[in-house]
Amino acid sequence: MIRLLLSGVFMLLQLSYAFSQGKFSIQRVEPLHWWVGMKSSDLQLIIYGKGIGQSTVKIKKQGLTLVKTNPVENSDYLFLDLSVDSDATAGFYPIEFYENNKLLGSYKYELKNRETSSVKAQGVHSDDLIYLIMPDRFANGNTKNDQIKGLREIQVNRDSMYARHGGDIDGVIQHLDYLADLGVTSVWLTPVLTNDMPQASYHGYANTENYHIDPRLGTNETYRKLGEELHKRNMKLVHDVVPNHVGLYHWTVIDKPFKDWLHEWPSFTQTTYKDQTIFDPYASVADRERMEKGWFVETMPDMNQENEYVQKYILQSHIWWIEYAGIDGFRIDTYPYNDLDFMAKWTAAIQKEYPQFSFFGETWVQSVPNQAYFLGGKRVGQSIDTKLDGVTDFQLNYAIADALNNEKDGANRLYATLGSDYQYPNPLANVIFLDNHDKDRFFSVVGEDIEKYKAAFSWLLTSRGIPQMYYGAEVLMKNFNRPDGLLREDFKGGFAGDTVNKFNASGRSDAENELFDHIKKLANYRKNNTVLQYGTTQHYVPEHNVYAYFRSHENQVVSVFMNCNDKEVKLPLVRFKESMKKATRMKNILTDIDQEIPLEITLKPHQTVVFELKK
Repeated sequence: MIRLLLSGVFMLLQLSYAFSQGKFSIQRVEPLHWWVGMKSSDLQLIIYGKGIGQSTVKIKKQGLTLVKTNPVENSDYLFLDLSVDSDATAGFYPIEFYENNKLLGSYKYELKNRETSSVKAQGVHSDDLIYLIMPDRFANGNTKNDQIKGLREIQVNRDSMYARHGGDIDGVIQHLDYLADLGVTSVWLTPVLTNDMPQASYHGYANTENYHIDPRLGTNETYRKLGEELHKRNMKLVHDVVPNHVGLYHWTVIDKPFKDWLHEWPSFTQTTYKDQTIFDPYASVADRERMEKGWFVETMPDMNQENEYVQKYILQSHIWWIEYAGIDGFRIDTYPYNDLDFMAKWTAAIQKEYPQFSFFGETWVQSVPNQAYFLGGKRVGQSIDTKLDGVTDFQLNYAIADALNNEKDGANRLYATLGSDYQYPNPLANVIFLDNHDKDRFFSVVGEDIEKYKAAFSWLLTSRGIPQMYYGAEVLMKNFNRPDGLLREDFKGGFAGDTVNKFNASGRSDAENELFDHIKKLANYRKNNTVLQYGTTQHYVPEHNVYAYFRSHENQVVSVFMNCNDKEVKLPLVRFKESMKKATRMKNILTDIDQEIPLEITLKPHQTVVFELKK
């Protein structure tokens, strides 16, 4: 039997069963509940309990129709295919269990009314700025949930980079005004579902539940409150989903429904991490299989996404969270390792329910074609149209680092990478970033050079796509991925006992405030000007390692000049008259200085300037 978690979060309060002989029991029913009025009437319940698969089932109340009963190899599971009829009303629907025509008991399954007035599924687009948070390391808003008895890891130790530190969803909610002031429009949390693993459970990428928020981060209600509070501020919620794998202690792994619930091998077989085998015309079948079906690590079993029951389980849990918590978009973890045929069906099913909903997939790969392959649209010879909107643009991440660190030819790397955008169906849907929870913090990448770092943010907030920044980047948090725990330090001021509070200007150093103000000025300009959200891009071949590009939309034009040298450069502007059109004046967005357009401008070492052009 699965070890039941003792937290009240996991008590299935809606269970109502009365088996006459005690032979049968119900421990779980998932999804926890459903809704009337969904566009798809299909619903598949997983019923889990001792011997439940041996029973027959009846549903007599009109509105919820039993289509098919599916017993599987493990007799403790029963999969019920149901139809939520068009005339169904909210309420409880008794599901009756029989043995030899004898009623053993019933379970009252609830259908709810949809909250049609609530904001949800808006999509995350190029008019957004995403702020990525690892909630355990951001702020502790509720010390009562720091330790939960019954979980495999209960230690809280802020001196250890691998232990939990106590940050939670309440801590995020308490700092939403800080984020809104900075210019953030969307919040992405690393996975928040229960991660009942023995160690390093703080990161969330090995979930052991599909329908419960980790009680050390809050409750389901807390997460829904986060969505509501974001929407009150005209901000959005990005949910981190992990369809490829689960944690080793996921309840369906401890006691599998059937043998091919997972991709299992005679002995542990790890993925090769070689994404190119998915599309390489010369790849061996064995290499392709190991890439897609090998386990990510030993503690993260690979889900068999070719199995229809697995597909339904993953899909329904994700639809459930959109409807329940008001999620606006998904970031999809380890996208290339998923079964792409399934991902296409998964995406289409979600967009059928929520047409404005958006997705971006993590594609930590090594070239633009590799990245573009996983997108929808079949632009680079894909065999499957995944329907994926955008990717995490690692190629531009590599390019901006080269631009600022390669004194000889860095600007050309940035120019050439952006010039490959023809391979993307919609470049504006790609998420651009400087760093994240897996990558070296960019302040360290540029050698803790403030001018380079400001240039990087000037690029991030004026380039095409959806900009994403990592928590603490605005206050000069630093470190390399050696190991990854160093990238995930606490935000100072978010925890009791912190001697400084970086959430307040008074707690930040002069350099930190300089960078914070730089980001705030550009982010809020971007938030209020469509030219940096949806504007077309025109750029120029770099000369003398200076990169120039323009964003244009309707009557607005913004110019960006990036000096990638460690020396001052005088830049003649006559070359750019094609983009400057009939403009006669230019306003520096960062300094507010308005002047006539001169014949040339002077750029300090590694300086990037941003101008709004005017007639």
